[in-house]
Amino acid sequence: MDLIVPVKALIRAKSRLLGAADDGLGDPAMHARLTLALARDTVAAAMAAHRVRRVMVISSDPEVTTILAADGASVLAEGGIRGLNPALEMGARALRDGGGPRVALGALQADLPALRPEELDDALASASALFGEGREGGQDGGRIERAFCADADGEGTTLLVCAPGVPLRPRFGVGSAAAHTAGGASALSGRWPGLRRDVDTVDDLWAAAELGLGPASAAALGMASPPGAVALS
Repeated sequence: MDLIVPVKALIRAKSRLLGAADDGLGDPAMHARLTLALARDTVAAAMAAHRVRRVMVISSDPEVTTILAADGASVLAEGGIRGLNPALEMGARALRDGGGPRVALGALQADLPALRPEELDDALASASALFGEGREGGQDGGRIERAFCADADGEGTTLLVCAPGVPLRPRFGVGSAAAHTAGGASALSGRWPGLRRDVDTVDDLWAAAELGLGPASAAALGMASPPGAVALS
């Protein structure tokens, strides 16, 4: 499985978390550090998953691409592409061009600081079982070709995957779980608390902290990361 992780420019990302890293002061540098940390921990967990072959970060922010490339991810500059779903489509084309059309693809949100590699592996295994490993892509008697993991609230999407040879067709945004379902994707049913715990608000961040933050996010908040957290390179 190849995964695309889209990361918004730090100056525009996660506005509802402003002040979370510095007791409400709202320093832009501290906010950018926290936002980048969320992405670094997400990418580190994804790269440590056994079922993930390659992680590509797509962003318009040169700081994001430089740091995450140093962490070991492939990177792709958005260029003139505007919007999350068009950026993901561009990333999917780049991965398919580089790895062949028979590669299974996924899009993983970048704000999953409590994600554990084993959770992601289990979710990808569940998706592969739905797809029918070893069978040809394309339409096959109604076979499921896309699957997604809804967030903790059940309304958003944290992970979207497609079978080899099948277009990704991302529909991220408000109500994305319903949009992906309407587009024919099947909801994955595993528990996976770290995979479902995306972080948009301060309450989300503390909920993720209760699960155990990755090392970059923990450091950005002055916390200790839990035993077994994926170390950054």
